Amino acid sequence: MTFGFQIPEIPPRAVLCVILLSSVSSCANVPLQAGATLGSYAGMTKSGGTLTKAKLRVDAPPLLAAQTVRIVPTAAQIRNAGAYGPEDLALVTNTIDRALCTGLSERFKVVAANQPADLVVRATVTDIVKTNRAAAATSTVASLGVTAVLAVPAPRLPIGLGGLSVEAEAVGQDGSQAAAMVWARGANMLTTKARISTIGDAYSLASSFGNDFSRMLVAGRDPFRESMTGLSLQKMKASLGGDPKYEACRAFGSAPGLKGVVAGQLGLPPAWTDKGAEPTQKANANGTPSATAVPNNSVMPAPSQTNQ
Repeated sequence: MTFGFQIPEIPPRAVLCVILLSSVSSCANVPLQAGATLGSYAGMTKSGGTLTKAKLRVDAPPLLAAQTVRIVPTAAQIRNAGAYGPEDLALVTNTIDRALCTGLSERFKVVAANQPADLVVRATVTDIVKTNRAAAATSTVASLGVTAVLAVPAPRLPIGLGGLSVEAEAVGQDGSQAAAMVWARGANMLTTKARISTIGDAYSLASSFGNDFSRMLVAGRDPFRESMTGLSLQKMKASLGGDPKYEACRAFGSAPGLKGVVAGQLGLPPAWTDKGAEPTQKANANGTPSATAVPNNSVMPAPSQTNQ
């Protein structure tokens, strides 16, 4: 028996678009939880965007009056620090520093560690949700296969997603807190590429925190209530591995650039293309300078209780 109508064939690209749209909310759940590293948690209000959870406080007058800023290398204070190698933690914290330095350079002059500044910025990683390497590898292979066949981007599998929590503050010369933020974000199927590393997602999200916090200081306003501005020429240059605007930013090394983009698409570990902080010259026992890595993070024991 035949019927007078035919079920139309749905193009594969249309099916994939439906999958993409339905997966926007599929992301790792990272709770927003204050640590114990800020000078004050008073007066913070809830904020954030579609993917980001945040609490923040902004004192606009001192921020807008400031002209110089110094960045203290980001520290790590997480309960499961032993689950990560020091090199991996250093990559995450240094990525935050690099993003902060690039973002703050939009308005402030960034000065070196031994110079006075109107503002001092300190950030601390308070939690890392581990990326499942096996799930990331499977997701990468599947995504590359779909992309090769359909010639369109494919979402990653909604398993083994990682995340990151960070808190930071900007303090004036008198020691008063001019701004503070507690921030958490989980990887999602659409915008966070799977990388075969336990810190793959934390590494990818680190620059997002640096961008959010630096935008808050530059504008003196809640960054999640402002419309996103286009990428400046300086930011674009820095993202491609070019020289930073200020010499002080060289301490955090150069971005992996196009090599990093390709590595991310292939799901390769961050350490394969990101060399981290710049080495510094340190004299050895016989007085001859020797290159040693700049310590861009310190791992501290997490507090038993958190300040809310």
